[in-house]
Parts: sequence; C-alpha cells; structure tokens
Amino acid sequence: MTHSRRTDPHDPHLDGGGGRGGLRGTLAHYALLPLRIFLGVTFIYAGLDKLTDNAFMKDSGAGSIGELMHGVRDSSAVPALVDLALKNPPAFGYAIAFGELAVGIGILVGLLARLAALGGALISLSLWLTVSWASDPYYYGNDLAYLMAWIPLVLAGAPYLSIDAALRSRRRQRTGRNQ
Repeated sequence: MTHSRRTDPHDPHLDGGGGRGGLRGTLAHYALLPLRIFLGVTFIYAGLDKLTDNAFMKDSGAGSIGELMHGVRDSSAVPALVDLALKNPPAFGYAIAFGELAVGIGILVGLLARLAALGGALISLSLWLTVSWASDPYYYGNDLAYLMAWIPLVLAGAPYLSIDAALRSRRRQRTGRNQ
C-alpha cells in the first residue's frame, strides 16, 4: 500500500477540517490583537512619559518641547506645522501627550477604535513630517513605521475583545438580530 502526502494548501489539521474554523480561523481572527496591544501600551506610555517629564513641557531648555521644535524647524517637511507648535510649545506638548493617552486607551480597550486609530495615525504622520522627517535613511525614523502600523486598525477597528464589539453585540440583541 502506497501513502502519499497532500500537497494542496488545505491542511485539515490547521483548520479542524471545516475550512472556516479551527486554529487557522482563530489565528486570523485575532491577528490584529498584538498590534492593538503594542500600539495601545506604547502610546499610553509615551503620553505618560511626556506628562511626567519636568523638562519636556517647557518653552526652552534641555529636553524641552520648545528646544525640540526649534531643532527640527529647518529640516521638517512642513515647517508651518512646527511654527504653529512654536507659538506655544507647552500647549502643543500637552496636546500631543493627552492625544497619545486618548489614542492608546481607546485602541487598547477598543472604544471608538477606528477613531482612536485615525488619531494615532495623524499623530504619527505629524511627527514623521516634523520630528523624524530628516532621518537618513528614511526608515531610521520610527514615526513612519507607526503610521503604517495604525492603518490596519483604521480599516478594521477592534472587532473583538473590545468595548465596540460588546456595544455592537448588545445593539444586535436588542433588535433581535444574531449577526
């Protein structure tokens, strides 16, 4: 009796033989969860780090937001954005810090997740166009990578293990729909 090995891409051991469920379906279902956790924790940490740094929220001085903005003014892609921040550096610093906190908490718990992800993408875009624009080669500036990491969450939101999913499920139960 001859035995042959299957060579088609369907592996019943991965998906339980049913095609849609099993391990493969579970892994695909939760694929964005590590990204949500990483970005949520990172943005919460970044916001808290700024808020607890005595030097950061100042107009000038070592480690201040004002010094940072003056330092990147001439090398940024959008100097007008830096000029706007330089009108009141501490206010800009607080806006970024509280924005990072709101985005981080929103994506971590999955509350208004698409909006939170859009906020994270906009923060990353603004930092890429100002602070890390002059990075050479471009991939040394991490803000571009963060921008790209936010895009799948802007598109998909937080469809599971989230407040958004719980609210959606509750609405469906109230209307009698099971989908």
